[in-house]
Amino acid sequence: MFGIGMPELILIGLVALIVVGPKKLPDLAKTLGKGLSEFRKTASDITDGIKDTVKTDDIKKDVESVKNSLLYGRDDEEPSDNATSGPAPENTKNTSSSDAHGNTKEN
Repeated sequence: MFGIGMPELILIGLVALIVVGPKKLPDLAKTLGKGLSEFRKTASDITDGIKDTVKTDDIKKDVESVKNSLLYGRDDEEPSDNATSGPAPENTKNTSSSDAHGNTKEN
């Protein structure tokens, strides 16, 4: 549990018996058990809530990724201005050419 063995538990029980007394010890144990049970239940609920939130965030990211992939043909989170402006025109004529030395000449 917390590194507490059987001898330690017996010692704690004996000290509680001496301090509280035999008449009130069962009521104290019952109250302590209920409190511990409620604490565990609350901790479990909080943990489940956090896990659900993380799953929801992951699903939202996956949906955005699929949406961007389908709409823009890419897997990025944000579409760039290039992707929304459309393809570059291909019918532009290039009237210059380069020779082997990288010099540009006009045709």
